[in-house]
Parts: sequence; structure tokens; C-alpha cells
Amino acid sequence: MSELIDQALQNATDTKAIAAGRGVIAQTGRIYTEVFGQQPAFLVADENTWGVAGDKVRASLQEAGVPIAGEHIFPGKPTLYAGYENVTTVREILHKVEAVPVSIASGTLNDIVKLAAGELGRQYMNVCTAASMDGYAAFGASITKDGFKITRNCPAPAALIADYDIMAAAPQRLTATGLGDLIEKVPGGADWLVADELGIEAVDDYVWGLVQGPLRDALSDPDGLAAGNAESIVGLADGLLMSGLAMQAHQSSRPASGAGHNFSHQWEMEGHGLDWEPPLSHGNKVGIGSVATSAVYDLLPTLDVASIDPEKRAAEWLTPEQNDSRIVELQPIPAIQEAALGQSRAKYVPAEQAAERVQLIKDHWDAILERVKPQTMPAEEVADILRRVGGPYHPAQVGVDLDKMKLTYYQSQTIRSRYTIMDALFELGLLDQVIDTLFAPGGYWAEAPVPTEGSIVPEN
Repeated sequence: MSELIDQALQNATDTKAIAAGRGVIAQTGRIYTEVFGQQPAFLVADENTWGVAGDKVRASLQEAGVPIAGEHIFPGKPTLYAGYENVTTVREILHKVEAVPVSIASGTLNDIVKLAAGELGRQYMNVCTAASMDGYAAFGASITKDGFKITRNCPAPAALIADYDIMAAAPQRLTATGLGDLIEKVPGGADWLVADELGIEAVDDYVWGLVQGPLRDALSDPDGLAAGNAESIVGLADGLLMSGLAMQAHQSSRPASGAGHNFSHQWEMEGHGLDWEPPLSHGNKVGIGSVATSAVYDLLPTLDVASIDPEKRAAEWLTPEQNDSRIVELQPIPAIQEAALGQSRAKYVPAEQAAERVQLIKDHWDAILERVKPQTMPAEEVADILRRVGGPYHPAQVGVDLDKMKLTYYQSQTIRSRYTIMDALFELGLLDQVIDTLFAPGGYWAEAPVPTEGSIVPEN
């Protein structure tokens, strides 16, 4: 994998150096000076991440002769939230010092420091503390502002340390979160193949290989990950790093995010689980979204697309006003509604082009089925991997009942302009049928047993 990381670095737009391996925390000072010279460093952590790596990072930097301009350590509890107000806090602190920010962090704090540094026009360094998400090496930060969570543009870290021993020792729930984030690359990759086949968004073969090449190996040992095996963490950590580098190279989250991520974004924007301690994680929600979209892909071969009449479908096409009304009904929260209207309008196909779009999907349907078959996993297999790593795999485990789960299928289709299988089914007029089938007797969600253990809803 080191060769693949080295290759990815040659094409990275922002990241200049990565040290990934067991015990590499000791290389922090060397990597820092290689990229930033002797510029002062400013360390940002929370009490938890500082406890596992802070002293080691500071010692390595000082040994390399790097001046430490200061430190800001957030409380360990309540768990830090990826809200823009925290970005503002960090940005204002950094604005007062001429120093390179060094985040000692897992996902949320890394994104906060990344965006704060980006807004100041500064490079920064990240020291990973858990294999909990794919954004360490990624372009952009997923931050909530004014009630809407999107990936906001900012450079990836210029330098990165990923010590597998430290990541393996992280709380097991964080490793399960990382696998939940990573496994969505399976149906998310299929979404990209659909968009590519229809000529809507071409697959970039280079970034595709960065994500999909190591993906199956990274998902292959959930039992070892659950046990905190340092050797097992290597595949997961490398897979997450490669996904981040792919997003950096593509300057977009498309290589690593499909319809399954939209389930998580919908719930995050609604605030679901944000007041829990610890908050319901992004990766936990994405994992359930991965099961949800994999169940959709399971049904594709059963659909009678050949019998769809494009002209008849065009005759029942929603006008822009009707489509707006659909979104308003689905998204009653004003901040989500406004943003969803903008995203959905961006991908709306005008009625005069509807028959042509439906015919295009019909003409390419067999090719779509052929291309996504080797890419996807059955929903039951995705759920089993999540179960074995100790992550949630059924909405009941995160406090979402089946009525809300069914509604989320519809809502999630509205919040991103990115084309996925949900959009193809919506345009064919089959989305209702597919969703109804999933929740009807014999359907995936009707038959999936509700787990008696594994709920992460906090007790009152």
C-alpha cells in the first residue's frame, strides 16, 4: 500500500508528505520540517486526542527544532460538534499567531482545523488518532452551517501522520465508524458507474483505482477490527487514506460518496443524534445508508424497465413547480428545504427532454446491470460486515423507525445534485415501486430482524 500512497502523493494537489505505519508518530517532527521547515507550529486537540498523542507530537516537533507557538485543547466532553461556530473559534485563535496549525484529531476536529486553516490561507498538518473516517487526506471539510451540512471547499493537509498503533488503540466505536464510512464506497461506486454509463458524470479511472483498488481488502477483516488488532487496522486505515487522496485529486467527494451518504446527511441536517453523548457518528449513519442503497441495487434485476413508454412517462413528468412542491412537502425544515430546492433544481430534467432521458436509461439499462453487478454487495452482506465490526446496521439501532427510514429514501434523493441510482429510478417512475417493495412483506426492511443488541441510542 505504501507504493500506492506514494503514487497518489505524486498527483495530490495539496498533500506533500504522509507517514503511515506502526510507530510513525515519532516521525512527526521530520515530516513537519520536510514540508514546513522551521515555521512555528500551533497544536490543536481535544482532551481525548491529546491524551493519546499530544505529548508525543510535541516531543517529536521539539526534537526536530520546531518552535511551538501555542496549544488549544478543547474539552473531551461533550464531544466536539462539526459546527461552523467551532471553526470560527479555531480561526480566531489561529489568526493571532503566525504558525502552522497541527491538528491532533479524528474526523470532526480535523475538519474544523482544516476549514479554519483554509479560511486563513494557511497550510496545516494532521496527526490521525483513529481510523474513523475518510476525510483526513481529503479536499474539503464537512461542516454544518445555518442548519445545512455540506462539504465546504478548503485544501487538504499538506502533511499527515497515520500511526496504526495509535489508531488501533482508539475506542472500538471509532473503528466501526470508519468502516461504516468506507463501506459506502461499494454502492457509491455503483452510483458513479450509473452516472458514467448515462454520460452524466464520467468515471475518472485514476481516482477510481485509488478508492476501489484497495477497498475489498480494507473491508475483509471486520472481526480483527472489532478486536482492535493493529495488523487488521492497516487495511482500513489505508483504504480511508486512499479515499481521501482520491477526493483531493478529483477536487470532489464523488469518488467516495454516493446515495448512501445522503441518508447520513439528511439525518445530520435534522439534528438526529447530535445531542447524544457521544453524538451519533457520521460513519454509523453512512453504514446504514450503505445497507439501504445496497438493498435498492439488489432489486434492480427484477425491474421491468423494458416496458416503460418514454412518451407516457414524459406526459406525467413533474413541472418545475410540481417538483418544487414535492420537495417542500418532503423537507419541512426551512434550512434543509431551501438548500434541497437548489440541489434538486440543478439536476431537474426539463419536460421537453424527459422522453429522451427515459429512453437513454432504457437503452443503457442492460449495460448498467452488467457494470454494477460485480461492484455491489448484497444488503445482507453489507449488514453482516457492519455487525461484525460492532457498528449499527439497522435503523432501529440509531433510533430511526421504519416509517422514518422509508421517508428518508425520498428525502435523501432531494438534497444533492449528484446523480445516483435514486435519480435514475425517479426518472423512470420506478422509485415508488422500489421503496414500497423494500418495506412490503418479503422486502428487505420488512424481513430484516430488528437487533435485540447493539443499539447506540443513549439511555434517558
